[in-house]
Amino acid sequence: MKKIIPSRRTEKITYAVRDIVLLADEAARQGREMLYLNIGDPNKFDFHTAPHILERVFQAMRDNYNGYAPSSGIEEARRAITDSARSKGIDRIRDVFVTTGASEAIDICLTALINPGENVLVPCPGYPLYSAIINKLAAEPRPYYLNEDENWQPDLEDIASRIDEKTRAIVVINPNNPTGAVYREEVLRGIVDLALDHNLVVFSDEIYDSLILDDIPYVSTASLNGDLPVITFNGLSKNYLAPGFRIGWGIVSGPERELEDYMEAINKLLRARLSANHPIQWAIKPALEGEQDQLLDARDKLVRRRDITVEMLNAIDGITCVRPEGAFYAFPRLHIEGSDDEFVRELIKDTGVVVVPGSGFGERPGTKHFRVVYLAPEDLLKKAYYRIEEFTRSLKIIKDH
Repeated sequence: MKKIIPSRRTEKITYAVRDIVLLADEAARQGREMLYLNIGDPNKFDFHTAPHILERVFQAMRDNYNGYAPSSGIEEARRAITDSARSKGIDRIRDVFVTTGASEAIDICLTALINPGENVLVPCPGYPLYSAIINKLAAEPRPYYLNEDENWQPDLEDIASRIDEKTRAIVVINPNNPTGAVYREEVLRGIVDLALDHNLVVFSDEIYDSLILDDIPYVSTASLNGDLPVITFNGLSKNYLAPGFRIGWGIVSGPERELEDYMEAINKLLRARLSANHPIQWAIKPALEGEQDQLLDARDKLVRRRDITVEMLNAIDGITCVRPEGAFYAFPRLHIEGSDDEFVRELIKDTGVVVVPGSGFGERPGTKHFRVVYLAPEDLLKKAYYRIEEFTRSLKIIKDH
C-alpha cells in the first residue's frame, strides 16, 4: 500500500500553544520539575466552575436532555445570550447560535464567508486559531499590527493600509490574547468606520470580556454602530471557568437585509453538524444570570498574579513587559540575541518553565516575545520567574533597548 498523502490545506496550520507541549513532554521525561505557563486553562490551577452552574448541568442530564439539541441551541440559552448582549449595548441582533466552544463558532463563520484567494485582517499578535482556519480555507490571513508602545492598541493606519478589494473581514480580539490589552473606545470606533467604509464584516472575539483587571471601561464592538455587520464570539470557557464544557456562541448583529444570505450560510453549516453538547447548554443561563461571586474571586487572584508577573519580568535584564489590563496573559519582549523560538526551547530544556514563543502568535518584524499565562498560584509564578531570570543571565543581552 502506498503512503497516505495528507491534504495540502493542512500544510500551513500550526498551533504554537499545543505544539510546544511536545518539547515540554521530552523535558519531563528527563525528570525535570515542570512549571507550565503555556495554556490558558484556569481549571488546571486553583480556579473552579461555580457550583450553581454544575448543578444545572447535572439536573439537565437527570431530566434526560441527553439527545440532540436544536442546531442553533436551546431556546433558554439563546434568550439568555441575547439578554446579556443587549445589556452590553448590542442591538439589532439578528441571530444567536450555540457552538462547541467559541472556536467552532469562529470556524463556521469564517467558512460561511470567505472564498479561496480572499483575505481577512487578523491582529498581530493574536490568537493563532484564526490564521489556522483561514489557511485551511485557502484564503490569506493578513496581519495588522498592535502597537506595543501604546499598550498594544491596534494601529488604525496599519489596518487601513492592508485593506484591498479581496478583504472580507477584520478580526478584533478584545481583551487580546496574547497581550492582555483592552482596546479603547476611540480605537474600536476607528475599526468600525474602516469596516463600514469598505463593506467588511467584523469578527469581535470577546471571550475574556468579564476578566477586566483594572478600573477601565470595556466596550463591546457591536454596541458602537448597529449598521455594521458584526459577529460577536463568547462562551463559558474563560469568564465562567469551564473550558472543558466546550460551549461557546456567536451573536449576529447589524442590518438585516445585508446579512440575510450570510446568516443562512451560517445556519446551513450549523444544521449539517447537528448540535452542540445538549446538557451542557443548560449551563448558559445560570452562568450569565446567576450569582457572579466566582468572577470577583477570579479577578482578585488575577490582579495579584498579573502584578507579580509585570514586576518580576520587568526586573529581569533583557526583558520588558507591558502591563496587561484583561484576561490572564502577558506578552513580554526579549532584548537578546537569537530568536524567541530558541529562547523558549532552551528555557524549557534548562529550567522546565514552559512558555510559548511570540512567533506563534505573530509579532512585528524585528521584535521577539514570549507569552506567559499567569493563572498559576503566586508561589509557582515566583519560582518560574526566578528560573527565567537565572536563565536569562546566561544570555547575551542587547543593551540598546
